[in-house]
Formats: sequence, C-alpha cells, structure tokens
Amino acid sequence: MTSLRQPATAPARNRPQLLLIDDDPDLLRLLSMRLKANGYRVSAAASIEAARSLLGVERFDLVLSDVRLPDGDGLALFEEIRQQHPALPVILLTAHGTIPDAVEATSRGVAGYLTKPFDSQALLATLAQTLQRTAPTPGTGPKADEDWRAELISHSARMHALLDEARLIAASDASVLIRGDSGTGKELLARAIHRASPRAAAPFVAINCGAIPEPLLESELFGHVRGAFTGATHHHTGLLQAAHGGTLFLDEIGDMPLALQVKLLRVLQERAVRPVGATRAEPVDLRIISATHRDLDAALADGQFREDLYYRINVVSLELPTLAERREDIPLLAEHFLRGLAVKYAKDLSGFAPDALEALATAQWPGNVRQLQNVVEQVCALATTQLIPRTLVERALRVRPIEALGYPEAKRRFERNYLIQILKLTAGNVSDAARLAERNRTEFYRLLQRHGLTPDLFRGEGPAVDR
Repeated sequence: MTSLRQPATAPARNRPQLLLIDDDPDLLRLLSMRLKANGYRVSAAASIEAARSLLGVERFDLVLSDVRLPDGDGLALFEEIRQQHPALPVILLTAHGTIPDAVEATSRGVAGYLTKPFDSQALLATLAQTLQRTAPTPGTGPKADEDWRAELISHSARMHALLDEARLIAASDASVLIRGDSGTGKELLARAIHRASPRAAAPFVAINCGAIPEPLLESELFGHVRGAFTGATHHHTGLLQAAHGGTLFLDEIGDMPLALQVKLLRVLQERAVRPVGATRAEPVDLRIISATHRDLDAALADGQFREDLYYRINVVSLELPTLAERREDIPLLAEHFLRGLAVKYAKDLSGFAPDALEALATAQWPGNVRQLQNVVEQVCALATTQLIPRTLVERALRVRPIEALGYPEAKRRFERNYLIQILKLTAGNVSDAARLAERNRTEFYRLLQRHGLTPDLFRGEGPAVDR
C-alpha cells in the first residue's frame, strides 16, 4: 500500500512542489500547513493573476486550485495551464460542485475534482495517486533519470515546461517539429527526445537541409546506386537508410527544395526509400524530427513549402524560447560553458565576477545560446585572473555577430515587433488592436498565438515583453 505521507528525511529538491490557489486566506493557510506537514513543498496564491506569476518563475509538480476565484474561474486557468504546461496535472476544489461540473472538468483533462468540505485523507490520497500516475516510469538508463536532457542546461520554468512536454512526446513515435531562432538549441532538443525515446539505442542521424548544396542533398538523403549519375562510382547509403530503427533529424527543413519535399513525403507515406538510380524501394523504419527558424506558415502561403508535408512533420510542435526569454538561465549556462572551456584552455578559472554576470544577464543576445557560448570562449581565452572581470565580458559583447536575415525571418521579426507595439498602444485590448491592424479578432488571436504573445502581458503592470 502506498503511503500518503512523504518521507520527512527526503531532500527538499526531491519532494513534490505544489501550487495552491484559493481566495480564502484561512483555508489557504490551513491547507498549506497540512500539505507541508505531509512532506510537500507548497507555494500559495490568492488569485489567478498571482498564480500566473508563480507559474512563470517556478516549476511545479501539481496545481491545486479553487474553481471560483476573484479574477476568474479555475477551469479557465486550467485551460491556460494545459496550453503552456501540458504535463502539469491540475486538481480542482469547489464549494459549488455538482456532478455535471465534475464530468465536464474530467472530460477536459482535469486530473482530479474535490468538493468542499472535503476529507483530508481523500485530498492526500488524490494528490498521491495523481503524482504517482504522472511521474516518469521507473527503470534504468537515460529514461529513468535526467541524462536524456543533460545537454539542455536550465532551471527556468519555461524550459522545464518544454522539457516535460518533450519527455511525454518522446515515448510516442509522433513526428516532431521544433521551432526556434538560430542558436536556441534545436538539435540539442532533438537529441534529448531521441535519448528519451524507445529508439535511444538506435542511430540518431542529423542533416542540415540548408547547409548542403541542392544537387547533393538528394543523394545524401536517399543514397544512390553505382552508375546513377556521372561520378557515382560506388553504392552510397543515404541518411534515411542510415537512420533505420532510429531518428532522422532534419534541421532547417524550411530550406528543403520543393522537389525533395515531394520525395520525402513519399518516404513518410510508404515507409520505404528508393535510392537515386535504383529500380526498387527499400523499407525503412525511422522517426522524423524536424527543425526550422523560418515561418513555415508564411512559406506555405508563398508556395515554398508543401502543405501535405507540413502536416506530416508537424504532428507535435515544440517552440524553443530565445535566450532573452529565459534570462534566469544565463548565469547557469555561462558557468557551465566556463567549466568546460577552462579545461580546453588549461586555465584555472573560478567563475565570473558579480558585475560580469550582471553584464551577461542584461545583454541582448540576438545569437542566443550559441552567441553566449562564443562570448564565454572569448573571455576564457583572454582571461589572466581566476575570476572573469566585467571588462572582458563587455569587450566580448561588443563583437556583435554578423546576422544576415532571410526575407521570411525578417518578416517574422517585423510582425512580432508590430504586434508588441500595437498591444502596448491598446494596453492589451484585443478588439482595439485587431481594429487598428485591420484584422478580425480570430485572425488577430492566431497571429498572437503564432508569436507566443498573450494580451494579459500588456494589461496593467504586467511583465515586460522581450522583443
């Protein structure tokens, strides 16, 4: 029988972190005390707005929320949580519960539903069962611990939510499309998904569709037989066949020529590859993970990307935040890179001076994590003291990366900045913003969703939005 009480000696980091939301201060205090006494770590919020703030900066294992709150209802909050933190279970509490309410809540994916006044043991049992049901499957190897995501250094709530979703997706065989700006770590995330998947023991094969000249890309992907074309003096196994049993990562798939998109679609439909010059196809079993920094929706509209292929590769979509959107990770990443580079350059470096870390944390980082790594490498190579000073960091930051944007990326950035400005102008009023933009509300909401923007960020004293 599973004990409801968490071991008192368990390290704090191993105890479940709960977010408790209720506008009754007495109940909030009583529940917090009771849950802490049973081994849980608890953060409390008296409103939806306060809960949003905590969800933005902390990582939780479960949310326990009242249904009726002063600034909204728990079901609406659940829908928000499901969009932003799909792996985070929510249990609802209410003094106004009815059977239809419970049926609706559970049909929409709520993990549990309790009516006040509730029995303490029933609450603890529901918590224990929900956490046990949503916990990772015990076992050995990468899927049993954090090794699968070891390359993705982070303690930000946004990244942890993304990684929780990635781990759930890894267990399936669904095709994944990873979106994100250049330098955000799309290939690292693809490798992490592969390591956490049942295909982990098979090959992970990566190809950058934008880095290989178009005439060679077909041969690299599909392979060729001897004599298929001038210079084909031997049989060449393509990367699709090399990834048999494992995962093929197609980086910058938005740059793939249309003719090859048709052939790739056929492979995904038929699960077979025909090398260039061959007369028959060979079966292939693989998972496709794709990535792009381009706006594929715009590419679809411009006829540069096939709609049928788009829906094949975009069964699940994940979006990596920019470094500016996860600033709390900058000191952690900088120290991580410094430790590795100190070994490379055979230097005894102990870290960054506090004002040097401040300079790193407040920089713009248009090149994202890749730029941060380059900056740390430069200061490491030039360092003459154990503690990296601010002057070295500022010198490295003045060397801005050369960034030649393609039209789709330039258009995406302009569109996002335009939306931010118009939402600021209207203080987050969607109706006014849509009218100024000469778009209907549905289309305007779709634009906001595409760029990860929510009107609440621009109402009142909401947090600043990084452009």
